[in-house]
Amino acid sequence: MKKLLITRPIAEPVVAQAETLFDVTVHEDGALDVAAAAQALADYDAILPTLGDQFSAQAFQSASEKLRCGMLGNFGVGYNHIDVVAAKAAGVDVSNTPDVLTDATADIGMTLILATARRAGEGERLVRSGEWGGFGPKALLGTHVTGKTVGIVGMGRIGQAVAHRCHYGFGMRVVFFNRSAKEVTMPAEQLPTLTAVMQEADFVVVTTPGGAETTHLINAEALAAMKPTGIFVNISRGEVVDEPALIKALVDEQIAGAGLDVYEAEPHVPETLRALDNCVLLPHLGSATVETRQAMGQMALDNIIAWSKGEKPPQSVT
Repeated sequence: MKKLLITRPIAEPVVAQAETLFDVTVHEDGALDVAAAAQALADYDAILPTLGDQFSAQAFQSASEKLRCGMLGNFGVGYNHIDVVAAKAAGVDVSNTPDVLTDATADIGMTLILATARRAGEGERLVRSGEWGGFGPKALLGTHVTGKTVGIVGMGRIGQAVAHRCHYGFGMRVVFFNRSAKEVTMPAEQLPTLTAVMQEADFVVVTTPGGAETTHLINAEALAAMKPTGIFVNISRGEVVDEPALIKALVDEQIAGAGLDVYEAEPHVPETLRALDNCVLLPHLGSATVETRQAMGQMALDNIIAWSKGEKPPQSVT
């Protein structure tokens, strides 16, 4: 029986199914660092990893002489924590879990748009502190969402799902930036540059993949193009945003606010960012529904099962 490592506890039904097919170990002590990832590559036939597990080129190199693993069935659509070039060179298949988390992540995008625009985080803290003095005509005034312009950066599945909610749910005009030409099924205008979208939008929502090509795509220059009333939302990957530049824009009130679900050095969130009132901070909740997380685990396991039968994993990325 092949040995399978699941690097974080996942939905019990998925683990139960895995245990009927593999010799399963569930790692419960947090993300694997490079040394632990290298050891796992040497000890297991297949691994079901997730965000934070450091399957870097160094991990593959360290395990090269005793490599046992043939499959990484990633839990998550993003796989920038896995060096797929090194994996392929080592003969290790890699898969991900697209599609199943689109709606849940888009819903979190809308949560952040609304919560930041209406200062919901500040309001909840005020109530919980016991310092709320009651209704005031000028208290915690936010901004309308309905009828405004949303700018989507990265018009993939999640970007389109956010745009659909914004346009059909809130009557918003949609503009977007995408690195290639994109045909979409809703009223939306593709603008030629990132700067153009940042300038035009009242709300900017980033939904690009992570990785080297998008690292610090949102930098000081991009943020400087936003309206002073603009609100910035990131539901993609933390490294897409130059975090110090975003903090400076918020501290200097260069933009009105930000809603963030991801961070550059998760789980570390800079103290300066945590202290700011003009941002809403969530702990990477994008796919965090019972239904979605179980579907993600099932898809990751299905890919591993296909590999174990000598088949090409359906969601292979290598």
